Amino acid sequence: MKPTIGVLALQGDVREHLRALAACDAEPVSVRRESELEAVDALVLPGGESTAISKLLEVFGLLEPLRGRLRDGMPALGSCAGMILLASEVLDTRPDAQSLSGIDMTVRRNAFGRQVDSFETDLDFAGLTGPVRAVFIRAPWVERAGSEVEVLARIPDRAEYAAAAGRIVAVRQGSVIATAFHPEVTGDLRVHRMFVDMVRESPGTRRPRAQAPGPPPGAGRTAATGR
Repeated sequence: MKPTIGVLALQGDVREHLRALAACDAEPVSVRRESELEAVDALVLPGGESTAISKLLEVFGLLEPLRGRLRDGMPALGSCAGMILLASEVLDTRPDAQSLSGIDMTVRRNAFGRQVDSFETDLDFAGLTGPVRAVFIRAPWVERAGSEVEVLARIPDRAEYAAAAGRIVAVRQGSVIATAFHPEVTGDLRVHRMFVDMVRESPGTRRPRAQAPGPPPGAGRTAATGR
């Protein structure tokens, strides 16, 4: 069966993730309410403005339910702002900003600079064959990764990236993946496929679906036909 994967649809590049998930044979849905969060097998936290999404999580009553689902083992994928939200500690953010502690890591917000400092590069990405084209837009990086966090990608050690060479830009802890870049904008679906495959292999993390009771005997039949 196709896993039902939600995309947090409060702010940010939601449609791109929905399209990428559909192309990876998942059942993508937008998530704005707690009932919608409870109905999904996994969740994508998209890029956008992390402090705005943080505030909207509180306004929509999603902050604590989302923390709870992550603690219960729900798979999640965060890109850019999503990486910031999944961190246990965030540097250079607003004092009232909230994070979800989905991954034991310290993330620096807007680490690569302003919008004009956006760039693209090829990354070696653990578990994937061949380079991954990565688009960084006001992106974070990981300054500290906990002992249980697997580093998936770093900025290459090349002259044009000297100031950021070796910085961690993709990680995984358990069933949660985070990238500092935007895998949804390049047409390369491998990061999304990796995530969808991980969700398929984690059936124990799914919430049980409530089944409606069946009709009583004879319900819906007509006297003439018995149908």
